[in-house]
Amino acid sequence: MLAAGPVRAATSDRAWLQAMLDVEAALARAGGAPPEVAASCRAELFDVAALGAAAAESGNPVVPLVRALRAAVSPEAARHVHRGATSQDILDTAAMLVARNALGLIVNDVSAAAEAAAHLAAAHRDTPVAARTLMQQALPTTFGLVAAGWLTALDGAADRLAAMRDSGLAVQLGGAAGTLAAFDSPSIVDRLAEELGLPAPALPWHTDRTRIADLVWPLGTACGVIAKVAGDVVLYAQTEVGELAEGQPGGSSSLPHKQNPVAAVSARACAAQAPGYAATLLASMGHEHQRAAGAWHAEWAPFTGLLRATGSAAHWLARCLAHLRVDPARMRANLDITGGALLAERVGAALAPKVGPTEAHDLVRDAVAGGRPLAEALAEHFAPAELAALLDPASYLGAAPALTDRALKLHGERP
Repeated sequence: MLAAGPVRAATSDRAWLQAMLDVEAALARAGGAPPEVAASCRAELFDVAALGAAAAESGNPVVPLVRALRAAVSPEAARHVHRGATSQDILDTAAMLVARNALGLIVNDVSAAAEAAAHLAAAHRDTPVAARTLMQQALPTTFGLVAAGWLTALDGAADRLAAMRDSGLAVQLGGAAGTLAAFDSPSIVDRLAEELGLPAPALPWHTDRTRIADLVWPLGTACGVIAKVAGDVVLYAQTEVGELAEGQPGGSSSLPHKQNPVAAVSARACAAQAPGYAATLLASMGHEHQRAAGAWHAEWAPFTGLLRATGSAAHWLARCLAHLRVDPARMRANLDITGGALLAERVGAALAPKVGPTEAHDLVRDAVAGGRPLAEALAEHFAPAELAALLDPASYLGAAPALTDRALKLHGERP
């Protein structure tokens, strides 16, 4: 439930192991090592659990991995394994590879959710629904505009994630203290970057963790967007509201009548983890001198956790919106339960020229406060047909359809 969709495998222990091995292989190729080294950098040749256990003895998983990789190749090739690098070079660059892969998968699911929202917006461009502010009915709007709001937020989240994937990551290579002392030339960084298809930074960033912080922002923002959309679905799906339902609802272990919006609930649960992971990553930015004593290590679990939480949330939301069922009849019925109260703004404006603005305000206010239907309270001031038109929610939608069209047009023009 909390590790759903393709991001689960992309952030697994095996994925991290292969990413570290990919860095070692690329470093070997960039440094002119025998092909045997790169050929041996395959995760299936190593015991993930054993490496994890050994990592506790050395303080990071790269130390036992390097030992195992050297043992897997000939003595001549072993001399070239990990030459000049430090553990943080390998693990930080592996983190960039894991992030690049995970970000691509997350973008796909966020984009799928956005596409589903676009279909809902187009299909319900003119479907009236109550706009709710402070959890109370406020004015009529359209469900198309509601879905269009989801759409633009999701498109923005996808764009920020894609930008981070495409230009915000970089290789890490500096050696033990960030001086590249064990290498003949700084050009090794460029060769490593070319091998891995990642940008080459101006300097090693062992203790400059702004790249990690930059990654936190689009992931955390995406989780916020997902939480908002999923939260809306949960509220619309309440028994007392009943305007939306998931096409694949989940039941209860004890209540056979329950039809829980499981995908929306799961998306919210995954997204809710993001602030904690983000806070830990940001709090860990204060790395001492040229290599950190603990702050770097503190990043590992929340780094994976944030990628996994965001990817899982996106996966659940895409599933939720793709199967969402809309009930226009229930939306219309809910518009009518206030006895016209949510048209008070419109009716007051139409009444003001007849009795004066203050009197109009008070008359409408008193009718609503007393629970009296506006059609009854205002019958003496308007002809029946005029009053019926004033109290028709579908004729007081403002620019909602046009705004929906605008959002759909912008969505369609995206590259």
